[in-house]
Amino acid sequence: MTNEPLSELLARMRAAQTRDASPDLATRVQRLRALEALIRDNRDAIASAIASDFGRRPAEETDLYEAFPSLSGIRHALSHLRHWMRPRRRWAGFWFLPARTEILSQPLGVVGIIVPWNYPLYLAAGPLTDALAAGNRVLVKMSELTPRFSALFAELVETYFPGGEVAVVNGDAEVARAFAALPFDHLLFTGSTVVGREVMRAAAANLTPVTLELGGKSPAIIGPNARFEHAVERIALGKLVNAGQTCIAPDYVLLPRARVSEFVETSRAMIAKLYPQPASNPQYASIATDRHYTRLVSLRDAAVAAGATAHTFGDTDADIAARVFAPTLLTGVDDGMAVMQQEIFGPLLPLVPYDSLDEALAYIAVHPHPLALYVFDENRATIDTVLARTQAGGVTVNDTILHIAQHNLPFGGVGASGMGAYHGEDGFRTFSRMKPVFHQARWNAVGLLNPPYRDTFRRMLKILIGR
Repeated sequence: MTNEPLSELLARMRAAQTRDASPDLATRVQRLRALEALIRDNRDAIASAIASDFGRRPAEETDLYEAFPSLSGIRHALSHLRHWMRPRRRWAGFWFLPARTEILSQPLGVVGIIVPWNYPLYLAAGPLTDALAAGNRVLVKMSELTPRFSALFAELVETYFPGGEVAVVNGDAEVARAFAALPFDHLLFTGSTVVGREVMRAAAANLTPVTLELGGKSPAIIGPNARFEHAVERIALGKLVNAGQTCIAPDYVLLPRARVSEFVETSRAMIAKLYPQPASNPQYASIATDRHYTRLVSLRDAAVAAGATAHTFGDTDADIAARVFAPTLLTGVDDGMAVMQQEIFGPLLPLVPYDSLDEALAYIAVHPHPLALYVFDENRATIDTVLARTQAGGVTVNDTILHIAQHNLPFGGVGASGMGAYHGEDGFRTFSRMKPVFHQARWNAVGLLNPPYRDTFRRMLKILIGR
């Protein structure tokens, strides 16, 4: 981590980028290899630091949901980078032949990345991979809510990137605001919609283009022809990984009204198998901060006070000191409850019954577009109907959260859940300037269109316009 003033740090990185404005393939590969080594060499230390920040998070989850997708994304970029960097030939317009055209990818310059606390490794390494592949230098603002990991990551970056291609900034919300206000060539923010608006407002002062990965209330739809037990298991897993502190976790379930009780009982068996005795289970993560834990308790208790029923699997508030929040379903909810208005970001899952699929889709349509949507059904026509009539940042069919791990798919939001996308080639393009180039041929006829405008010009114009 550097103590250098932010504006001076950015100016220094921009000067260095100017001296090597478009790094060659070998340089980009070297930088990606450095990031790969940083993660691979320090897996245990990374998992330990994140667990310390959370209070309790299993190393297995950090390896599977952070280290693996980070390393897999780097390997994907290394395998395809040569192809991504090639100029893309395009046909010149008929009237301009034999000219030729092409599109060249060039680095944007210095990219800023603001990292959230919930997956601090992956949500730093993922966009960092794409930005480095595109040839940029990168300034990373880590979350103040994961102080141990943020400090470790800063130390590792200084060790593995001694040339200053990447720099890490740590600090509180004031530092984050100052960071967002810097005149980056591109800024990527992952976090809440509320803070995303502030980031976009700060970036607008510099006309800095932004990619916003936000959140929202991601629905899981159980269709009339779903494999019900499979759907319950996959929804439970998608909700309980990292104790629900996942931006694409299912936020509520739409299901046939007649199957609500069945969902509750099936969940009881599934959760007992996945996370037995969650209060004392070291493989069940705790809530990251006291503030987030208190918020979840408030959402649950307010819903119950307003008429909802809580179905808790494990002891309610069994380990408050460790911030372990027991998996909880809510039935009897309505849109007036805060739990149905805010992104939950924890192991609390409302069930919303429907009487017809049309009713379920209408419910989704009148709410802000979510970051993710999940549909469970075995009927292709039903799946196609859901895909055609909904808007979401990404969709997984007959499972949850796995679309984020597909390197050939863009990851991003829509509307209130974000703008722009990255991952794989889409990330390479997000952090590149795709420069259009027109190459005029030595022998061409454009001189016939030069002034003074006489009869030859008029005949040519008539041919061009078509009358």
